[in-house]
Amino acid sequence: MEGTKKINKGKQVVIAAALINFMTGMMYAWSIISKALVENHGWSSKEASLPYTVFTIAFPLAMILFGKFQDTRGPRISGLLGSVLVGSGFILAGILLDPIMMLLTIGVMAGAGVGIITISTAPPAMKWFHPSMKGKITGIVVAGVGMSALLYSPLGTFLVGSVGVARTLLYIGVMVLSTTLFLSLRLENPPEGYDFDGYKAKIGYVFSRDIQWREMLRTSEFYKLWIMLGLSSSAGLMVVSHISSISSIQSGWQAGFVLVMIISVFNTAGRIIGGIISDRIGRINTMRILFSLQAANMILFRNANAIPVMIVAAAIAGLCYGAGFSVFPATMGDYYGTKYFGFNYGLLFSGWGLGGIIGPMTGAAIYDATGSYGPAFLVSFALLVISFLITLTIRKELTKE
Repeated sequence: MEGTKKINKGKQVVIAAALINFMTGMMYAWSIISKALVENHGWSSKEASLPYTVFTIAFPLAMILFGKFQDTRGPRISGLLGSVLVGSGFILAGILLDPIMMLLTIGVMAGAGVGIITISTAPPAMKWFHPSMKGKITGIVVAGVGMSALLYSPLGTFLVGSVGVARTLLYIGVMVLSTTLFLSLRLENPPEGYDFDGYKAKIGYVFSRDIQWREMLRTSEFYKLWIMLGLSSSAGLMVVSHISSISSIQSGWQAGFVLVMIISVFNTAGRIIGGIISDRIGRINTMRILFSLQAANMILFRNANAIPVMIVAAAIAGLCYGAGFSVFPATMGDYYGTKYFGFNYGLLFSGWGLGGIIGPMTGAAIYDATGSYGPAFLVSFALLVISFLITLTIRKELTKE
């Protein structure tokens, strides 16, 4: 009976964490907002892309700065703080609607808020379940972010068309602030001495010890994971942030919001499927599959002139990009444990910030210079090949005897 209560409590935390991530994934619809800023407000492509870029920098920096805070003070307080920042950031962005101020409101405030929320949701969820389920549990939690485009893509398209960009940002901010504050109250760590009764470990599973950041930084695996996360995520971020424009230019399809929704569906599926597969075949083996498939997809994207091909390419991009969000944190849990996971994963996730600089800005700069996204896809292809080669240098999976 006691074990059932523990399991139910853990499920409640997982559900709350997934819903919070669902509400804070509004940046997957940024391509719709940025397109409107360029077409309706006279912003340049770079001005419309910079808030997204600053967001991707503030996001991992906040995870680092507040990761230890979450580890020591618990996820509830940090979750509430993140909710206030992201909601207020969008509200102020809608009120001010200025290229410079949006770097602060959307870029810094909302970016930091989502980073704090991210580091407040996965750790408590993982701690309620057996380590052999890291991939699955993490996948479910982060799937909320992937699903969010199903809300924000049609909502953003409708609001931008009916009330304009300013009110769109304002309405989103109010909605996110109110819902995430309520859900953050459900976040909590298991009690001291909590065990995993009710779940059996996989045969051959090895518990990893909890390693603090100083010792972690002395291992070569951390730096390899950091580089792979940065390089591989750049390809997904380039596609996600420019998909509406890519669709319009290459295939003449103006319904880019449909592709945003397709990416969202497969992004969500990738997070869950990637986590489950990595529990079974190992994290590094899963990464090799993802990097290879995504690299081939960049070539497909470069030649995607027909709408059906564009749809397939967008689906593969979403699948591979989403899977990384469950595989990488599960890998960190395998290698370095969960006790100090908040700060440790925050350090690793700074690599995603690198991808946020390379991906969206490379796409924008190449398009502004050439009027085409073709060379950007080739750059992404090369980075994914490098990521795959790095996996060949990583030692045996730590979850297997």
